[in-house]
Amino acid sequence: MTAEGIVGEFFALKAESEADVLAMQMGDFYEFFGEDARTVGEELDLKVSERSSGGEMYEMAGVPVDDLTPYLKALVERGYRVAVADQHAVDGGHERRISRVVTPGTLVDPTGDDAQYLAAVVREGDSFGLAFVDITTGRFQVTELSGPDAASRALTELYRFAPTELLPGPDLRGDDAFLDRVRERLDTTLTLHATDAFAPGRATHTVREQFGVNAADSVGLGEQDLAVRAAGAALSYIEETGVGALASVTRLQSYSATDHVTLDATTQRNLELTEPMTGQGVSLFSTIDHTTTSAGGRLLKEWLGRPIRRRGELEARQAAVGALAADAMSRERLRDLLDGAYDLERLASRAVSGSLDAHGMLRVRDTLGLVPELVDAVESSPRLADSPVAEALASVDRDALDALHEALASALAEDPPKTLTEGGLLRPEYDEDLRDLVDRHDEAVEWIDTLAERESEKHGISRLSVDRNKTDGYYIQVAKSEREKVPDHYEGIKTLKNSERYVHPELEERERDILRLEERRGDLEYELFCDLREQVADHATAMQDAGRAVAELDVYASLAVHAVRNDWTKPELTDDDVLSVDAGRHPVVEQSVEFVPNDLHLDRERRFLVVTGPNMSGKSTYMRQAALITLLAQVGSFVPATHARVGLVDGVFTRVGALDELAQGRSTFMVEMQELSNILHSATEESLVILDEVGRGTATYDGISIAWAATEYLSGAQSNTPSPKVLFATHYHELADLADHINGVENIHVAADERDGDVTFLRTVEDGPADRSYGIHVADLAGVPEPVVKRAREVLQRLRDDEAIDVRGSEDETTGESKQVVFDLGSGQFRGQASADGGEGETLDPVAESVLDELRGVDVEGTSPVELLSQVQEWQRRLDD
Repeated sequence: MTAEGIVGEFFALKAESEADVLAMQMGDFYEFFGEDARTVGEELDLKVSERSSGGEMYEMAGVPVDDLTPYLKALVERGYRVAVADQHAVDGGHERRISRVVTPGTLVDPTGDDAQYLAAVVREGDSFGLAFVDITTGRFQVTELSGPDAASRALTELYRFAPTELLPGPDLRGDDAFLDRVRERLDTTLTLHATDAFAPGRATHTVREQFGVNAADSVGLGEQDLAVRAAGAALSYIEETGVGALASVTRLQSYSATDHVTLDATTQRNLELTEPMTGQGVSLFSTIDHTTTSAGGRLLKEWLGRPIRRRGELEARQAAVGALAADAMSRERLRDLLDGAYDLERLASRAVSGSLDAHGMLRVRDTLGLVPELVDAVESSPRLADSPVAEALASVDRDALDALHEALASALAEDPPKTLTEGGLLRPEYDEDLRDLVDRHDEAVEWIDTLAERESEKHGISRLSVDRNKTDGYYIQVAKSEREKVPDHYEGIKTLKNSERYVHPELEERERDILRLEERRGDLEYELFCDLREQVADHATAMQDAGRAVAELDVYASLAVHAVRNDWTKPELTDDDVLSVDAGRHPVVEQSVEFVPNDLHLDRERRFLVVTGPNMSGKSTYMRQAALITLLAQVGSFVPATHARVGLVDGVFTRVGALDELAQGRSTFMVEMQELSNILHSATEESLVILDEVGRGTATYDGISIAWAATEYLSGAQSNTPSPKVLFATHYHELADLADHINGVENIHVAADERDGDVTFLRTVEDGPADRSYGIHVADLAGVPEPVVKRAREVLQRLRDDEAIDVRGSEDETTGESKQVVFDLGSGQFRGQASADGGEGETLDPVAESVLDELRGVDVEGTSPVELLSQVQEWQRRLDD
C-alpha cells in the first residue's frame, strides 16, 4: 500500500473509532500519525519523524508490537481513550480493523498487582444501583442501596472499590454535588456511556445474555432492579470497547453493603488502612503484608478495605490463621510453594481475551503444577488438614486442572519466543504434522550447516564460510585471495573489502525450502497454540477458583506470619455490645518505637470516653489503635493485645486532625463540620466513633459549644436513644463535666509526670480527667523561644489564680468602657467584665447571654448541617462585633 493509502487508512480508522488516539499496526510496529503522533511524542517521550503522503508531510511515531501495553497504560492514565487497529492477512495482502478501544477501566495490564475495577452507578430517587467489574480477573459484583443516606453510602462503596473508570447513569449526570464528591475522593475517569444501555429492558437483556435467563433471580435481584441496570450498562461498555474480556466474566455476585463494615473515605484515609496520609507515613497494609503472590496482596488489601460483619466467616478465618501460626514448618513449606505461584485469575482473563502469550501459558502450567503440592502440604499437616485452610482448596476442580496442566506440559516449549508466529512455541512431538515439519526443517538446516565443509573440500578453498542475514539470505563467502578457485556455477552477489559473496542454485533451493518450512511451521504452531489457549480459556472458571484459593492461602499465611512475629493474639468475637482490650498496641506504631500498651473497655454502661491529656502524649494513637484493633478483628486477623473481646460493629467513623482543603475552596473548619455532620447522621448504636479535637478549627466559644452539643447528641442525652461507642479526645477540659450529667460518659486521660518543672509523658491511660494540658511544655519541646515560653507561663499562672479565661475584649461605643467576655473556670459560666476607669465591676454581657440562650434552644437533631453551620457563623460574627 502506498504512503498516501496508509495515512488515509489511519485517519479513516481514527474517525470510525471515535477515540482520542489510534495505534495502527504496521508489521512489527504500531504507528501513530499526525496529531496523534505529536500527542504520544509529548506524553510518552517518543521520537517523532515525518512521512510524505499525497504531497503533504505527516508526523509519525511508533512502538514495537510487543511493547504496546505499557504505552497504552501510560496514555489511559493520562485520560486518553486509545483505539487499537490490528493487522490481518487477507488474500495475500493486509487489512486493518479496530479490535478494541482501551480506557482506564478496560485496560488489561499483565504487570499490575492491584484490582482494576470498572464501575457503573444508577440512581432513582433515594436508591442507587452499583456494579463493579474487574476485567483482569472476571470478578463482577453488584449491590443496591436505598434510604436518605444512600448517596453517602454509594460514595463509600465507590471508595472501597476505587474504580479506575466510572459510568454514571443518566439520573446522575446532572448531579454536580455527587460527581464533585467522586472527583474529590477518587482518582477515576468519568465516562458517559450510552443512555439506553442503562434502560431496564436493555440492561436486563444484556445481563441475561451474559449470565443466563435466571441470572438476576439467582443472586436475589429482580430484573428491574437498579443493580441489574448498572450491571447491564457495565457489560455493554466492555462489549463496545472490544477488549474481549466478557467471556471471563462468568459469575454475577450480589452483595449487601450491610454485610461489610461502613468505612467512609475519611475514615480509610485517617486510619491509613491501605495508603499513608503522607509520603513518610506507613499504611496498615504495608505493615502486615507478608504475602508472596500478587493475588494474595490484592486480596489482603480488599479485606482491609471491606471488613465484614459475618461472625461465622470471621471465626473461620481466625481458625485458619491460628492453625498456620501454630505449625511453623507447614506454614513455611506452604509459603515456599506459594512463592512460585502466578496470578491464575488474571491469566485466565487474558486467555479468554486472547491476549495470553506463550510465557503466560508457561505460568499457567507452572502454577497448576503447584496445586497438588499445595494440597499435599495442607493434608500432611494434622493442624492444617482439620482447619479452614483445607477448606480453601476444597472448591478447586483438581481433575480438570490436572488434565489442563498435563496438556500444557506436553505442548509448550521451555523457552518460546515473544512473538506467536515465528515458531518455537511448542514441542515438536506435540503434533505429528509439526514433528514432520521440524524434521524436514532440521534436515535442510543440517545440509546448510555442513555445506561449508563440503565446498571447501570439494573445491580446495580453505577460507570459505556459509552464513545468513536479512538482506542477502543464505550465502557463501570466499576470501578474495582464493576467488580464482571459485567454480563457475557460483553466482556473485556482493563484493566486500576482503571477500566475495556467492550463491548457487542448490543453496537457493534449500533456502526456499527452509523459508517455506519455517512459514508453514509458524502458521501451524500459531494455529495449535490458539487451540491450546482456547483449552485454557475453557477452564477459566476453574482457574479463577484455584487462583482465589491460592490468594486465600497466601493471606492466611501472611496474617499468621505477622501474628507470630509480633506476638498478636486471637480476639474473641461476640455479638455483645463491647470492646474490651488488655494491653492493646497500635499495629503500625509498635513497629518503630518501644510501645507502651494500654487497656480499653467500652460496653453498654460505659459508652463514651472523653480522652484528655497533654499534646504529644499519645491520645490520637490510643484512639486509632482502638479502631484498628476492631477492624483487624473484623478482617479475621489476630490483633496487637494480650487479650481482646470485640463486639462486631457496623461501621467505624473518624474525625481526626485538620486536613486543610483550601485548594478545593473549603476551609479546615468547614471540612471538620462536614465530617462531623456525616458521623452524626450515619453512626448507629452498633458503630465505633473516633473524634479528635472537634471544634478546634474555630473560636474557643464556638468550639466548646459544638463539642459539647456533639457529645450530648452522640451520647443519646438529647434523644434518649442508644449511642455508638465513642472515643472523644479534646483539649476542652470543660467537657469532662459531662461525665457528671450524662449516663455512659466517663473520663480517661493520658498521664504525665511533672517534677521540678520537667514533664514526662508516661503514655499510660488512666481513669479520670487530666488536670491540665501541658501545652506550654510542648511549646518548649518544639523550640519556641524561651522569652515566649516564660511569658506564657506567667500568663497561665495569672489565669489559674483568677480562675478565668479572657476570651476577647472590645470597647462600648456609647460609654467608652472596655469590655471583656470571660469563661469562669470555677463556675463553668460565661460572664462579662467592664471598666471605665480602671475599676472593676461584673456585668452579664448581653451578646454572650443572647448567643447562649439561642444555643440552648437549638434542635441539633432537627437542624440540617448547613443550617447549623450558618447559625454558628452568625453567632461568631455577633461575638466579633
